[in-house]
Amino acid sequence: MNSLLDFIQGLLETREGDGFLLFWAKEILVALLILALFWVLAHLVVMVLNKWGKRLARFTATDLDDRILQRINPHISRLLSMSGLYLAIRSLPLHEKLVQVFSGALFVVLVIILFNLVYNALDELMNWYMNGHQEGSKDLVSRNMIPIAEKLTMLFLMGTALIIILKHFNYDIFSVVTALGIGSLAIGLAAKDTLAHMISGFTIMLDQPFRIGDRIQLVGGQIGDVSDIGLRSTKIKTLDNQLLIVPNSDLCNTMLTNQAYPNSRAKGRINIGVAYGSDVDLVKQLLVATAGEVENVLTDPPPESYFASFGDSALNMALFFWVEEYGNLFAVTDKINSRILKRFDEQSIEIPFPTRTVKIHKGTD
Repeated sequence: MNSLLDFIQGLLETREGDGFLLFWAKEILVALLILALFWVLAHLVVMVLNKWGKRLARFTATDLDDRILQRINPHISRLLSMSGLYLAIRSLPLHEKLVQVFSGALFVVLVIILFNLVYNALDELMNWYMNGHQEGSKDLVSRNMIPIAEKLTMLFLMGTALIIILKHFNYDIFSVVTALGIGSLAIGLAAKDTLAHMISGFTIMLDQPFRIGDRIQLVGGQIGDVSDIGLRSTKIKTLDNQLLIVPNSDLCNTMLTNQAYPNSRAKGRINIGVAYGSDVDLVKQLLVATAGEVENVLTDPPPESYFASFGDSALNMALFFWVEEYGNLFAVTDKINSRILKRFDEQSIEIPFPTRTVKIHKGTD
């Protein structure tokens, strides 16, 4: 306060009467002109974006650009208006400390507006992605990745804004970065297993060896549908309606079978043995015809039957068929097996089973 009074007293001593008032009138007029220029510029830019930006956006196939323009227009207006106020304050011949205080506060506001503008544009992009692609599309990044990406984007923007503000006020940002690095190292060592699961979760979401809804088979033989992919673990709903929770690092470091990739079609196989002496060609025709009678068996590719091998007590046959959805495979196999049993009985085709004859020789004393 004392410095401000000294500054005003000095002005009164050096500029008296009309000269002093004329000087301040000119400086205030210049500041008002700067403020008015940026205010007009802000409205002009917003008007151009609303008019010509929307016209240009009509030529695109999506409404993403329209939605982004609608979100960022108010922030652009605020950014230009605050920039005019910042330059106007800097142009006034105030005391150096007053200029630093006011311009510093306005600089912080400008940084907040700028990064809020960037965040709104990115947030609208993510919302458009989620609304347009999270349902019915398995070829895109998992929807669990979007909330994580939003949080990481927010943290990155906040960190960048903080560094810019500290740099503007001539603070040593290298000490802050060093402290953050040491703290991150300590946290990493204390929670290395959790971090390993989290990194594996990111790997699964980006590499997509499986997606939500896919049926997978683990190396241990467990089969189930993927119900959720989290940062630490993946939840699998087994065929007997139990929830299997597997750490992501285990899934990244093991082999598994994705039955839903590259599509949901599944190939079924039925092994059956017929007695020696049976007509092999007739058996193969019956197997193919029986599979073709079942409703959910595909005709393209058609069912196929092969004479697989000679067994100890049977001729081993194999029937292959396709279904559109892997979830129907068990039910279709049951129907085919039932019909095969009926057809073989009608054609008097024997399905042998292993027998063992034991002969006992009585020895003579």
